[in-house]
Amino acid sequence: MTLPRALSPFALLRPGAALRPERPAGATAPQALLPALARDRAAASDEALIAWAAAGDRLAFGALAARHLPRLHGLAQRITGSAAEAEDVAQEALLRAWQNAARFDPERARFATWLHRIASNLAIDHCRRRGGAAPLPLAEHWPDPAAGPEAALAERQRRALLEQALSELPPRQRAALALAHDQGLSGAEAAAVLETSERAVEGLLHRARRFLADRLRGDGA
Repeated sequence: MTLPRALSPFALLRPGAALRPERPAGATAPQALLPALARDRAAASDEALIAWAAAGDRLAFGALAARHLPRLHGLAQRITGSAAEAEDVAQEALLRAWQNAARFDPERARFATWLHRIASNLAIDHCRRRGGAAPLPLAEHWPDPAAGPEAALAERQRRALLEQALSELPPRQRAALALAHDQGLSGAEAAAVLETSERAVEGLLHRARRFLADRLRGDGA
């Protein structure tokens, strides 16, 4: 997926953003003690990067943002159905992660889970503020005309029906589908992102799949 030029990992550090992440009184981060010049940011784990970011290392957070930005944007677009809203959500999620870097606890969650939770909540909030339904189209990839005009038309119609049905799902069901299918998360990981149980995630997925199947079957797809 090609991201819009405006959606840069460093755009969140715009004028007016906090110059340093907030650090609770007395908090320390062992990873942050490594001298900045000795840091291999490209090879570092997410947890090491967020610890360095908590100490004010913008380069570390830039590497972290670049690593996760495409998936954040994809998740936000699947939930909101809007590329423009997805940009806003992804940037806001990264800004909040930067500002709250020192509050991240690696013993409670993986960094990716924590960041996806922030983005999912923001995206769901966007949907609720405008009434829940996602605008169309959600799809980015259309059939290759080289496959033949009839096949391309049939695939385009099938995808349009699917995207229409997806747009009518409640935001949390879209989020569950995005996490399980687009992001490839396990049931436990999706449950951690959505702050619910695995059984609840299974319920969200079951209702979403049943709705989609009924809609496509009713349209003869």
